[in-house]
Amino acid sequence: MKDIKKLFTKGLLPLVAIKGVVMLAVLAFSLTASAQKFALIDMDYILKNVPAYERANEQLNQYSRKWQAEVEALSKEAEDLYKSYQSEAVFLSAEQKTQREEAIVAKEREAQELKRKYFGPEGELFKKRESLMAPINEEIYNAVKEISESRGYSLILDRASDSGIIFASPRIDISAEVLQHLGYSY
Repeated sequence: MKDIKKLFTKGLLPLVAIKGVVMLAVLAFSLTASAQKFALIDMDYILKNVPAYERANEQLNQYSRKWQAEVEALSKEAEDLYKSYQSEAVFLSAEQKTQREEAIVAKEREAQELKRKYFGPEGELFKKRESLMAPINEEIYNAVKEISESRGYSLILDRASDSGIIFASPRIDISAEVLQHLGYSY
């Protein structure tokens, strides 16, 4: 009891108490953390082995090529109008020059608007990608969730998208199991 009074009068008792509380918190956290199970998946590997993903990518490439050709055709029209204007400019009146310049600008604007419509952040390609990939992603998510619940995983990380993973044991990679759950061989 005398030792406790000395610690208290020297102001060390609160410090000792804080250290004790911190030690208990670290111990409790480590016990909790060690009871959790973790696993990894490689979404790139899984997607490469899902035929529907390859088909969806091919469809997206076809749309992209088609739309790119449309944009390039409009750009070519604008370019042709400009070349024609340059070669004929000396023969045109001021009013005709203005009309031609406006037509060129309008055609360029039309090409840019079409490009934005197809390839912009909320464009048709983005919407197509979402509509084609959403069912595939949902199917994979549900498979991962079912495996996680059945095997008791607290956390499943994607090694393909997380550059923070420096090393991971192949024993905790369940990508092949996800593919089997989806009905695909690996």
